[in-house]
Amino acid sequence: MSSLELDDFTDLIERPDGGVRRDAEARRERRIVPPGALGRLDELGEWLAAARGTVPVRPVERPRVVLFAGDHGVAGLGVSARPAGGAEQLVRAVLEGASPVSVLARRLEVPVRVVDMALDCAPDALPKDVSRYRVRRGSGRIDIEDALTPEEAEAALRAGIAVADEEADSGTDLVVLGDVSVGGTTPAAVLIAALCGTDASVVTGRGGVAIDDLAWMRKCAAIRDALRRARPVLGDQLQLLATVGGADLAAMTGFLLQCAVRKLPVILDGVVAAACALVAQRVAFRAPDWWLAGHASGEPGQAKALDRMALEPLLDQGVKVGEGVGALLALPLVRSAAALAAELPEKPEELAEPEEPETEQVPETEGTEQFPE
Repeated sequence: MSSLELDDFTDLIERPDGGVRRDAEARRERRIVPPGALGRLDELGEWLAAARGTVPVRPVERPRVVLFAGDHGVAGLGVSARPAGGAEQLVRAVLEGASPVSVLARRLEVPVRVVDMALDCAPDALPKDVSRYRVRRGSGRIDIEDALTPEEAEAALRAGIAVADEEADSGTDLVVLGDVSVGGTTPAAVLIAALCGTDASVVTGRGGVAIDDLAWMRKCAAIRDALRRARPVLGDQLQLLATVGGADLAAMTGFLLQCAVRKLPVILDGVVAAACALVAQRVAFRAPDWWLAGHASGEPGQAKALDRMALEPLLDQGVKVGEGVGALLALPLVRSAAALAAELPEKPEELAEPEEPETEQVPETEGTEQFPE
C-alpha cells in the first residue's frame, strides 16, 4: 500500500455525528438525574450515542475481543521476562480458555478472536482460522535490522483492514483490541518515542511481566538503537512500521484505521495498542474520535501516547498482563453508560424548569429625563 493510499484514510474517516451528540446532551439535561451526577458516564454515553448515530443510544449487544499475535526478534536480547518466541504458548492459553482474558470473556459472554501475524512457530501449529493472515515467522530484531520488508508491512496492514471489515460485516458493534506478543512493548515504545520526539528512557517500561533493572537497561539500549533507525523514516508511516514495528503492530494499525472508516468503536488495551493508535492518528487525524482508552497499564509509553491523542483511560487498576484484559474490564463500564443514557426517564413536564416570561421593554421617551433632580 503506497503512502498516497494511506493518505486516503483522511478523507474516508468522518467524525462521530455531532448533531446526534448534541441531541444526547439535550436528553441528558431532561433526565431525572441532575446533570453531572453520573460523572464520566454521561460523557461516555453521549460519545457512544454519537458513534452509533442514535438517540437514545443503542445497547452494546455484540462486542468482540480481537487480539493480534506475534513474536519479536528483539526479545532475543533479554528485554522481556518471557522467553523469546514464546507467544505461541500465550495464544494456546487463550484458545484453550486458560488465560485471564479467556476467563473474563466467558464471564462477560464476549467472544475472543486471535489473529496470528508473526508467531515464531510452524504455520500449521495453530488452527487455520487463527493463522490465515500470517505474514512471516517472527518479526526482525529492530535494533539492527528492519522488522519487516515493505511488502510484508503492506500485507500486514491490509490484513488488519480485512479483519476490521470482517468484524463490521458480521455485526460486531464494539471491539476490545489487544495483543498477544513477546517483545511487543519494545517496538511499541520505539514508535511512541519516535512520534512524540522523546528519548528512550522516557518511554521504556518493564512490560507485562516486570523485568529487573538489568533487563530494563538492555531494553532501553535496544529502544535507543532502534530510534536511530526510526527517525529517518518518520514521514512514511508504512515504512516506519516496517523498520521498527512488526507484523502484529502493522496489522493493528490497519485495523484501527478501517474500524474508524466503518464507524466501529474500539476500546484500546495497553501500550502496544496505544502505539498503533498513535501511528494511525498520524495517518488520519480524525481516527482517535472512534477510540476509547480502556485502562492505564502503568507503561510510561502508553501514558505518553494517550496524552498525545487526548484520550483519558477509563480505569486504573494496575493491570499489566496485556492480552486485552484491561480493556475488557472497561467494557461493563461502557455498557453501563449506554444503559443509563438510554433507560433513565426524563423529568415529568410539571417538574421541568419553566421558561422565563419575556419582560416588556418600556421605551424611553425622547427628550425626557427619567431621573430628574
